[in-house]
Amino acid sequence: MDKSSLKVAVIDMNNGAPNQGMRGIQEILSRFKNDNNIDLTFDIFDLRQKGEIPGIGYDAYISSGGPGSPIESKGEQWENDFFNLLDQIEVFNHKNNERKKYAFLICHSFQLACRKYELGNVTERRSNAFGIFPITLTEDGEKDEIFNGITNPFFSVDSRDWQVIEPDFAAFEKKGAKLLAIEKERKHIDLERCMMSIRFSDEIIGTQFHPEADPVGMKMYLLQEEKKKAIIDMHGEQKYLDMLNSLDDPARIVLTQSVILPNFLQKAIGDLQEV
Repeated sequence: MDKSSLKVAVIDMNNGAPNQGMRGIQEILSRFKNDNNIDLTFDIFDLRQKGEIPGIGYDAYISSGGPGSPIESKGEQWENDFFNLLDQIEVFNHKNNERKKYAFLICHSFQLACRKYELGNVTERRSNAFGIFPITLTEDGEKDEIFNGITNPFFSVDSRDWQVIEPDFAAFEKKGAKLLAIEKERKHIDLERCMMSIRFSDEIIGTQFHPEADPVGMKMYLLQEEKKKAIIDMHGEQKYLDMLNSLDDPARIVLTQSVILPNFLQKAIGDLQEV
């Protein structure tokens, strides 16, 4: 393995639905390549729509968010293939002490992994969550290198109809997993705070939120007439305007996008260079 090269598999979980997430992931990969002057290549695998799944020959894996229920796919071939890939990554890492393979799981992929490892209750929300929200790091999150350079709380795009609540800490301990971030506290609402980030293992991490989201993609999304109407109908016009105004705040999603996935890639390329 060339120490200045990194081979990444991007798993598209969007099932053909239009989205900004895949563009965001590709932009982060391209920027990381240029900023670090490395030979980074990536391939995209359309898993849910076309059944494409990467092999174990990649250094790092990024699996996207996507629409729909993370429960109804139980037993489907594409989901079995996804879980099998996670198993292959863990087996490889168990057998290889020096060189490791890394995976980052976003939103829908995160929910599926939580269900696979039985770390909490995957449940449908009462209403859709969409916007730029503060997220709170736990004590383990504050110490985790994936969040180096982030604030606590930090801000990210959150877009979900499903969530993972009620962490099973016995299952966490058995798995060796750590809860890194949770939903903001809402003192006026008596609801369980959902899990926003988990380190499933030393090499596999996931987030409920979207670290790939950027101001350009969010603005394109928010300016769509149907999205604008839906947000205003649910949250009011002021909330909609606040979202638009916060997009260019360097302390909000600009910071999150510039820190979390690049930290993940830095760990992957750093380990290869050590080898």
